Amino acid sequence: MRALVITRHGPPEVLQVQERPDPTPSRGQILIDVRAAGINFADLMARMGLYPDAPKPPCVVGYEVAGTVAAVGDGVDRFAVGDRVAAPVRFGGYAERAVTAADGAFPLPDGMSFEDGAAIPVNYATAWEAIVRAGNVQPGERVLIHSAGGGVGIAATQLAKRAGAEVWGTASPGKHEAIRGFGVDHPIDYTAHGWERSVPDLDLVMDAIGGASFRRSYKLLRAGGRLVCFGASGLVAGNERNLLAAGKTAVQMPWFSIVRQMSASKAVIGLNVLTLWDEHGSGRWSGPLTELIETGAIRPVVAQSFPLEQGADAHRFIGERRNTGKVVLVP
Repeated sequence: MRALVITRHGPPEVLQVQERPDPTPSRGQILIDVRAAGINFADLMARMGLYPDAPKPPCVVGYEVAGTVAAVGDGVDRFAVGDRVAAPVRFGGYAERAVTAADGAFPLPDGMSFEDGAAIPVNYATAWEAIVRAGNVQPGERVLIHSAGGGVGIAATQLAKRAGAEVWGTASPGKHEAIRGFGVDHPIDYTAHGWERSVPDLDLVMDAIGGASFRRSYKLLRAGGRLVCFGASGLVAGNERNLLAAGKTAVQMPWFSIVRQMSASKAVIGLNVLTLWDEHGSGRWSGPLTELIETGAIRPVVAQSFPLEQGADAHRFIGERRNTGKVVLVP
């Protein structure tokens, strides 16, 4: 099979299409003929050598795919060969074929494209954990979603609106009309100095920027508020590793005091979907995501699809923050 390989840590050009052996499903797994694979910001960090959970190069990353079942392992009765599915994968998604645990996959409706399906597993699992499970957003609450034009931001906006929240969202001015269409009530230009002064006290903030942004987000919470920290995109500046920018972001990362949190009655929630997967299995999300699809709560937005051979262009597109929605690879 063909796969897009991170040959070494570096700029987008280190991504190369190579031939690799077809994977084989073990017990409880399915083999998927990949028709679309989602790209996440963590993949860019892995390419740069800034993501410790990623395998060492040469490696194939990719956390989510959509396609058709090509084979099933022993003990699998939920799916049959030919079924249309979407699923999280523990790396290996940037390829023509991938294996994953059957209990983490979910059926893809006939009316949904494979590109849309590949935009679901990671983005909506992250949003569901932040908004529904950990964040417990209630009707009438005020929610701020950073990077509201990205895949997770769009998913979180949809789930927050479903919960009855009022939503603020940060994005560059050119994306404000789009994020309004996704459900953001109050678009915010994060490049404007002092933008936070126009935001009322909040009940929940989703922040994947890191560094000083975590500190600012925490200050915006009112009593009972929750800050969900689920990334550190601020470590990345441009398409190549910038140790100066990464170091600055790391130094600005706040240390939260539990005593002060108790006094202020605020919560800081760390969220790493991969860690939850290791602890609970990917089946943790198959039920909720299937229900959300069936009820129409999930409406994926795909910014652009790239052939596998243009993987470097896809990474560059995301690194330059040009996408509004999910970016996917099409093998």
